[in-house]
Amino acid sequence: MSDLDKKQYVLDALSAQESWRMFRILSEFVDSIDAMGNVPKGVSIFGSARVQPGTAEYHQAELLGRLLVEAGFSVITGGGGGVMEAGNKGASEAGGHSVGLNIELPYEQRPNPYANVRLNFHYFFVRKVIFVKYSVAYVVMPGGFGTLDELAEALTLIQTHRIRPFPVILVGSDYWSGLLQWIKDVQLQHGKISPEDLDYIIMMDDPAEVVKRIKQMVIL
Repeated sequence: MSDLDKKQYVLDALSAQESWRMFRILSEFVDSIDAMGNVPKGVSIFGSARVQPGTAEYHQAELLGRLLVEAGFSVITGGGGGVMEAGNKGASEAGGHSVGLNIELPYEQRPNPYANVRLNFHYFFVRKVIFVKYSVAYVVMPGGFGTLDELAEALTLIQTHRIRPFPVILVGSDYWSGLLQWIKDVQLQHGKISPEDLDYIIMMDDPAEVVKRIKQMVIL
């Protein structure tokens, strides 16, 4: 085989891999839409996978999951441990839809046992689409880069009118107040966002008040 033939063989192989990747992406969308079709009014809870059972944050997320189900909502999380596990636990034990959208990661992310609707994703962007498509509100508890990523994407999509506006609630003023102040003092003052963009963000502390606010803003 000549060098030219070898090069063409490699290119053909790469092209075939890309084609199969598209099938995998499509299959993730199809499986997700089929599984989520019967899940009513989902509220997505985001937060750190590193939160341990028995801590105040874990208890708060668990209570939030239970209260949301009691109010007629489903609970959607990333399917892992920490805040995600707690939210799924509260929802499941309250007898509601407890959805875990798990992502394949080399560390940290292990499916928790409390999701009664479970989906596994290879692609982050497919998972993000499902979060947005089936959520009527985002509740964002203290977390790391992944939590910030989900928060920023939701705000961007709402700001640019790519999706319908829905409540985006930051839970934990001690944790989030610094970020919110930076957005006001830096992004707003430098003209990177508009004053009305701040209206997309709500900061609260009490899970019961969070659920009450979502009920006021979302038609069940």
